Amino acid sequence: MSYQVLARKWRPRKFAELVGQEHVVRALTNALDSGRMHHAYLFTGTRGVGKTTIARIFAKSLNCERGESADPCGECSVCTAVDAGRFVDLLEIDAASNTGVDDVREVIENAQYAPSRGRFKVYLVDEVHMLSKPAFNALLKTLEEPPPHVKFLLATTDPQKLPVTVLSRCLKFNLKRLLPEQISGQMRHILAAEGIEYEGEAIGELAHGADGSMRDGLSLLDQAIAYGGGSVRASDVRAMLGSVERGQVLGVVEALAAGDGAALMGEADRIASYSPDFAGVLDDLATVLHRIQLIQLVPGYREEEGDAGLADIANRLAPEDVQLYYQIATTGRRELPLAPDARIGFEMALLRMFAFRPAEAGQGAAPSAPRVAAPATATAPRAPASAPAPAAAAPQRAPAPVSSAPASAPAAARPSAPAPVAPRAAPPVAAPAPALAPVAPQGPLALGANGMPDWHEVIERANLRGPIGQLAQNSSLRELDGEGMVLALLPSHMHLAVEPLTSQMEEKVSQALGRRIRIRFIADHGNLGTPAERRAQAQVDAQANAVASMETDPFVQTLKREFDARVIPQSIKPVEPGT
Repeated sequence: MSYQVLARKWRPRKFAELVGQEHVVRALTNALDSGRMHHAYLFTGTRGVGKTTIARIFAKSLNCERGESADPCGECSVCTAVDAGRFVDLLEIDAASNTGVDDVREVIENAQYAPSRGRFKVYLVDEVHMLSKPAFNALLKTLEEPPPHVKFLLATTDPQKLPVTVLSRCLKFNLKRLLPEQISGQMRHILAAEGIEYEGEAIGELAHGADGSMRDGLSLLDQAIAYGGGSVRASDVRAMLGSVERGQVLGVVEALAAGDGAALMGEADRIASYSPDFAGVLDDLATVLHRIQLIQLVPGYREEEGDAGLADIANRLAPEDVQLYYQIATTGRRELPLAPDARIGFEMALLRMFAFRPAEAGQGAAPSAPRVAAPATATAPRAPASAPAPAAAAPQRAPAPVSSAPASAPAAARPSAPAPVAPRAAPPVAAPAPALAPVAPQGPLALGANGMPDWHEVIERANLRGPIGQLAQNSSLRELDGEGMVLALLPSHMHLAVEPLTSQMEEKVSQALGRRIRIRFIADHGNLGTPAERRAQAQVDAQANAVASMETDPFVQTLKREFDARVIPQSIKPVEPGT
């Protein structure tokens, strides 16, 4: 007997065997058990998630010789014929190959005749969005009022291309992409039944490579079994997929946390020696950064196996820097096709992370001074990072600019700072180091009606971005007295006020105001007038103005009067400033 691929051999024969898609199974099961069945169903979703499989099971449920039910017997002549693809009353039409109006007319003509063996004649139209416009028009009347013995089951990966006239005549079910856990669980079940040895780590790699498609996952599993000579091992799967171990990606993050450029390039060389898919490596790096951020901001949130090794790194990286690295990883993945080759694009993404790494990274604290780049025209050598601080300068002297380049970066990779100016001869004064590194004066802060500084301006001066910015944007300044500041949050946003975000916000606000500030958060209801609320209201007002402007436009009024046109408010977007 010839070999049958796993995706076909293990295709579900009953609703109970389906993995995922519980929302679709529940609706169809209730319809079949109650006899309240629609005449046209549309199944949408990406490839390999079960669209045609569900349609075939539904056809069996309608025509099973033991009666209509959500649990067909699977043994009668009808069920076995459907499974074998030779049931005469189940007509499967590939719309990608039969796009013309003549093909649809043939379907319409045959639909008038009673089924040959079953109770219903079922038309399964796959990739229905490929039909031509005349074909859709020919199908519409029959699709809306088919004979009582006809059911239409339509499947598509691109529902956006379907005419609204077709969508309005169908019950639509959107099938979800499968989770890696669901795919790996089915793989383990199949391998156990097939008696094939496997490593759990290999199954995890295959499940992630499936990208939400069970069919793609089982095809990869077939390939892995052949590649491994009858067993599924992690090393073979990584070689086949061009992926790397998680430890290799952790080495990259370790080098970033330590600020070691040589180690970073060493990790890049080690990864490149495996000839990997560099887009996949950047995906893995982004996944690790996501886990690190969860450990930092939401302790204990859905801890996974292997997260224990990330806790130390999470303590040595500032949360906003993790956000920056994640953004660079995802952006670098999109830019890989534009690079001279994939390895250069990958290394440049890592170097970009290193170049924007703050000098204080790797010490587990947010920067205590603003990151100001040194002038690009300066050519004098930079003082060593370990040199002792000069004596206190005269009060009128402005603080020296702080370089954003890490101390361990090569000299050619960072802008050189101006040569230090020798202090004037003066008796040595033993003065304690200042508690803060205040920013250069930017003029007085605007005061509101309550006599307190404008909170939005404080946010801008303190450069509150990322998670800290989200906390600040959803806060409202209630009190500011000496060192004490009280910020109000909605109860639903109180979960944002957690360490280390609150201490980092205190540090940045203290620098912006030039004095030590201690922040306390309180919960309050109602309209707090936060920057986020004001921005949301501004967007609502801009949208309302745009809709009103469109409604009163003379050309639009002419279209409405002459052609019975109507304005769809959701399609109108306000003009962005500066465009």
